[in-house]
Amino acid sequence: MAAPAAKIVIPRWIQLVGLPLALVLLWVVAGAVRHVVFLFLVALLIALLLNPLVRAIAAARVPRGFAVALVYLIFAIALIAAIGAVGTVVVNETKTAAKRVDSYFTDVNGRTGQVAADHDVDRLQQWLNTHHLSGVHVEQRGHRLVRDIRKHDVGKYTNKVVRFAEGAAISIGKLLFGAVIILVASVYMLLDFPRLQRSIDRKFPPQPGSPPLLLRMERSLTSYVRGQLLVSLIIGTSAGVGLWLFGVLGWLPHGQKYALLFGAWTAVTELIPYLGPWLGAIPPLLYALVTHPISVLWVTLLFLGIHQVEGHIVVPNVMGSALRLHPLLVIFGLLAGGEIYGLPGALIALPLLAVVRAMWEFFSERIMLEPWREGGVPPVEVELEEEPPPPIAAQR
Repeated sequence: MAAPAAKIVIPRWIQLVGLPLALVLLWVVAGAVRHVVFLFLVALLIALLLNPLVRAIAAARVPRGFAVALVYLIFAIALIAAIGAVGTVVVNETKTAAKRVDSYFTDVNGRTGQVAADHDVDRLQQWLNTHHLSGVHVEQRGHRLVRDIRKHDVGKYTNKVVRFAEGAAISIGKLLFGAVIILVASVYMLLDFPRLQRSIDRKFPPQPGSPPLLLRMERSLTSYVRGQLLVSLIIGTSAGVGLWLFGVLGWLPHGQKYALLFGAWTAVTELIPYLGPWLGAIPPLLYALVTHPISVLWVTLLFLGIHQVEGHIVVPNVMGSALRLHPLLVIFGLLAGGEIYGLPGALIALPLLAVVRAMWEFFSERIMLEPWREGGVPPVEVELEEEPPPPIAAQR
């Protein structure tokens, strides 16, 4: 029988120097191909998110390849239908709103010789006069602003808004094509998950009663996505119902017609960290500004109230147990993701951090740094100081 091959012992100083150099090299290579790294990270997150569905279908004695194809087909159809429906609604409602804005500033009433904007300026001045604010004069400046807007052909700007919305719809289509490419790339990861899990379990067997690594990653990501979707649903519904009530009560003219659109927009923008709440309030505020300036106050109070409830009640109770990350780490992850890959990087930063946290918890139970041997030569020479003799009073 041949003797076992001798193992190569890597000196400790090579470990201390080689590991940092390997990390720096890995960072440089990742920066050079960051677009590819981003695509693979997105594919990995999607595969982890869909793996529980595939595993559930495969448990019914369905071949895994067929289960993967079925799940992806359902996911792609739902994604295409959702994006198509949202894009159609956004374009149609934008065209309708653009026509309303155009007529608001350009359609002259034959009896009064004024447009609807002039009429609202007069109503605002009358309201100020009847509420002991007659010293505030907005009538003259308001009519001058309306005339300036009419001279600059507001229809030209509304047409630009419509073209922007149509261009955004086309961009969404291109984004959909890119998403399909990512889904195709993630199929290979999803098909290899069982083999990868067996390999990891052989090298790092889970503790008794503890889930394996891939299952921990799946649960962490699923918990985060479920919590984020629930927050978006709550905030979007609150905004939509509030704007609908404003429209019914007359505080926001025709607000009930656009409540569904504004609520859906608020729910979607809520997925964007930090900027989402501000972006969600912009379209309702602009609509209130051109429809009835006083309505801006009510819409502003509505969104301020929603965001206060979100920050103090919804997010701490829903996302607190889902993410389980320190706020400073969350801020760092968002800033780092945005710096590395812009807005898409910020979007995947938090789910990626949730997965990394699950990996850290798993390996921290099994891996530890080898301590230096007691009595061995320290890596850095240290000169020990002699302890001073005790005071004379202490010796007595």
